[in-house]
Amino acid sequence: MSDNELGLFLRSRREAVTPAEAGLPTGPRRRTPGLRRAELAALSGVSVEYVTRLEQGRDRRPSAPVLAALAEALRLTTAERVHLHRLTKAADGGFTCTGGAGPTATVRPTVQALLDRLEPAPAVLLNRFSDVVACTEGYRRLVGPVGLLDGTPPNLARFVFTDGRARTALPDWECVADQQVAALKQGPGRSDRHIAALAEELALAAGAAFTRRLAEVPGLPRTTGVERLLHPDEGTLRLAYEILDLPADDGLRLVVHLPADDRTAAALDRLAGRRPGALRALAG
Repeated sequence: MSDNELGLFLRSRREAVTPAEAGLPTGPRRRTPGLRRAELAALSGVSVEYVTRLEQGRDRRPSAPVLAALAEALRLTTAERVHLHRLTKAADGGFTCTGGAGPTATVRPTVQALLDRLEPAPAVLLNRFSDVVACTEGYRRLVGPVGLLDGTPPNLARFVFTDGRARTALPDWECVADQQVAALKQGPGRSDRHIAALAEELALAAGAAFTRRLAEVPGLPRTTGVERLLHPDEGTLRLAYEILDLPADDGLRLVVHLPADDRTAAALDRLAGRRPGALRALAG
């Protein structure tokens, strides 16, 4: 993974904030996406040189007041602020919040009961390794035919980067690949030896398609959105997703898929053996 995750994250967030969002005038000759370094420095009350050092990785331990000022200027969400804090702590090395524990492979009974209640919706529990720990039958019906569950254990990151069927099954492959790398880099990231081993495996198997993302994609994946899946029987489906993190002791995230349009709703009903129209698509 990149050895300058803090700088990568700060730069990506700076480039994502428009001058208008920051209350600054938008000039006619802006070649820099988002804010300029000088603008971020002025908004944060620090020097341009210091912003440059942070982004280039020459300073990895900004003080708490500086972090707070940068977070305000960059309009960071609560999740992004937590991630920023983790990145500064990771610079010290020698400590990981996971304590060297392996990825979770078991599901508490109450979590399994929750998953069962979601049937027939496609839903899956993933650990920080992107292993499929458990899923609904609806998820099996949806992704089983494209090969996503063929691994032992099935692993979403491996499928996306090493299975030749993935680029056909996932029309939005480029975006999905970005999100998979962001998920692997979230939290302890490269300080987790298990994640580091998986990253090395994927780098060897996928080459630049994976390594470029390690260097460029910040480690904060989206928690909601819409993705497409090409199902061999039902064609292209549009699926809205929500990702819910379970408590830290579990280290799991629950991903629930819902139909984003009426056609997809009808297709999911057919896959479940239900009368088309029983499952309502999301509004809009």
